[in-house]
Amino acid sequence: MLLLPITMAVMGVSLLTTVVPLMYDHFKDIPHFEYLIQGGVMTMPAIWVVLFSPIAGLLADRYGRRSILMGAMIVYAGIGIAPAFLENLYAIIVTRIGVGICESVVMTVSTTLICDYFSGKSRERWLAGQTATASLSALAIIPLGGVLAASYGWHGPFFIYIYSLLLVAGIAIFIWEPAPEPKPIATALQAPATVPFPWLRILSLCALTVVAAVMFYSIITQNGNALTVLGVTDPREQGLLTMIGSLGVPIGTFLYWTASRLPIGWLVFLDFLLVGIGFWGMGHAITPVAYVQAAFVNQIGCGLVLPTMLVWTTRGLAYEIRGRGNGMWQASFAIGQFASGMLLTLLGKQLGGLLAAFTALSVVCFVVAASAIVRALLARNSPRAQAPA
Repeated sequence: MLLLPITMAVMGVSLLTTVVPLMYDHFKDIPHFEYLIQGGVMTMPAIWVVLFSPIAGLLADRYGRRSILMGAMIVYAGIGIAPAFLENLYAIIVTRIGVGICESVVMTVSTTLICDYFSGKSRERWLAGQTATASLSALAIIPLGGVLAASYGWHGPFFIYIYSLLLVAGIAIFIWEPAPEPKPIATALQAPATVPFPWLRILSLCALTVVAAVMFYSIITQNGNALTVLGVTDPREQGLLTMIGSLGVPIGTFLYWTASRLPIGWLVFLDFLLVGIGFWGMGHAITPVAYVQAAFVNQIGCGLVLPTMLVWTTRGLAYEIRGRGNGMWQASFAIGQFASGMLLTLLGKQLGGLLAAFTALSVVCFVVAASAIVRALLARNSPRAQAPA
């Protein structure tokens, strides 16, 4: 029950990736329908994760974890399923705002609970397990969304949101409110200890997380359109091919448990190098098979980069500021989710197609990878190189 709530965040985008072409066709008479569907339906939840995650973290630090998590999941079920009964695109976008607010609470609080319950290497394994759970769930959610879309049209996948009520029951049974960590006893001559928030460190890592999230969500938000360009139009087939490519994410996450022994510069280099190689291959693919093969490599890199950034950011955060730190990381990750769909749509129009936009993203990844390896080489001879992480 610590790991499963993260699947709700995956549902927000993965569930709908195969219905984007169907929604394009259904709402094609609405001005700017591409931007409304990509920015409003697909990635609107992300902007509200951005706005509300820091607030969710603050509320979790101040009022506790468990009750806030359960309440958000109940609301999530009701507003998540609403588009299955709606025909107005703007009303659907409003429901997606509520989904985003609930997702911000679920992701922030569930991650914070893992940090509360565990410490050290055990905590890092659980955080990596959280990203593995998210990616493994996508393997089921994406093809399931394709089957429902093929059977019931674009309304079908929204019915899966009722699943969150099952998780509420599990949380009520198995999850308890954690006790605050013990504080040093203050003497008469010593003021109570305060925990300063590491703003510079967290903001720097959040900035890099935004870049990583753009890369991670680019396939999720645009895979249906890319496969349509290559001649695959059946939602079932799109869902199956997307699932095959997405197998790389859990593989990358499991590889993290071994690769995490590397210095952080080398690890970031490896992450973005694989993501960039995948994007380059996707941008130059001329058949669906070649595209899926390149996407598989890309997703291995994405599976590595998620736990890399999450563990790096949350390492060392005290109980009193843990919710805020997790909230800021979730917000930055959501910025990338929101930006990915809009950015790919814009780049595709400017560069002559979606596949050319993937090539442009590969260049960005190679620049980040090169910067990371330069940092690693410079840090190797630094006096701080022998210091603990």
